[in-house]
Amino acid sequence: MRYNAYSDFLRQRYGEKVYKLPVSLPVTCPNRDGSCGQGGCVFCGEIGAGYENLPASMTVAMQIAANRVHIAAKYKAKKFIPYFQNFSNTYLPVQQLEQYVYEACQEDVVSIALATRPDCVNDQYLEMLSKISQEKNIDFSIELGLQTVNYHSLKKVNRGHTLAEFLDATLRIKKHNIEVCAHIILNLPWDDELDVIESAKVLSAMGVNQVKLHALYIVKDTTMADWYQKGEINLISKDEYVERVVTFLEYLHSDIAVQRLIGRAPEKNTLFTNWQTGWWKIRDDIEKTLVDRDTWQGKRCDYLNGSAVQKFL
Repeated sequence: MRYNAYSDFLRQRYGEKVYKLPVSLPVTCPNRDGSCGQGGCVFCGEIGAGYENLPASMTVAMQIAANRVHIAAKYKAKKFIPYFQNFSNTYLPVQQLEQYVYEACQEDVVSIALATRPDCVNDQYLEMLSKISQEKNIDFSIELGLQTVNYHSLKKVNRGHTLAEFLDATLRIKKHNIEVCAHIILNLPWDDELDVIESAKVLSAMGVNQVKLHALYIVKDTTMADWYQKGEINLISKDEYVERVVTFLEYLHSDIAVQRLIGRAPEKNTLFTNWQTGWWKIRDDIEKTLVDRDTWQGKRCDYLNGSAVQKFL
């Protein structure tokens, strides 16, 4: 492989293939309820990111059981990672989150992943997760929605936080020996190749454990959909997205596991989704480009540990 694929990372750690089981919690986001903003990010629809999730009215155990039946039958899976996916899953009282996490600690669960925002990471919550990790012998990872290191773009998408909060959250999470996965959108309308490179550099310098790449899709009835329909924003081509992913990987440290190169996205209720192309086809184009150019993840990761003075050593 030309990059450190997440599936290989999991197989090496747990001895076999491991599958994620999406879980919905009855949570929202501080960028929706007025705590740090209103209306959410300009690209976020009313259902958030978990469009394939079961309803949050079901208990965590019920959702895990239902999804396990489907995944186990299809892939003969035996080990799982419940993924608290939708909205900001640490944006609730710590005692309530603790109950949900304990409910997910089941015999065939090897790890639990929680998606959240950088400004929803707090030491008390991390101490609770660390305690459960030791008690149940289960790994934890926190997936932080960063999207870009360009703080001007973060402001334009009404993110409600800047790069500083991501840096703070990452340092705190790693201090508690919990893994960090960063979510990055490589084709925000205001970002260019320099932003792509700097995103890879920041993630490498911070020592994140995993990264998940997405291509921006336009959901109907969002602020970004209004901009898109009025021609106020332009999206790069599919070929340019492939170029950006390859460049990102070249500058990304080779130890960082890549959860995905492009996200799956719903076609229903969207104006633009992955250039109306199957996500797997774009993934195949990225992998082919890596081979054709004889390049790989980390090839240009030569900027850490005082690169200017290494010639003297």
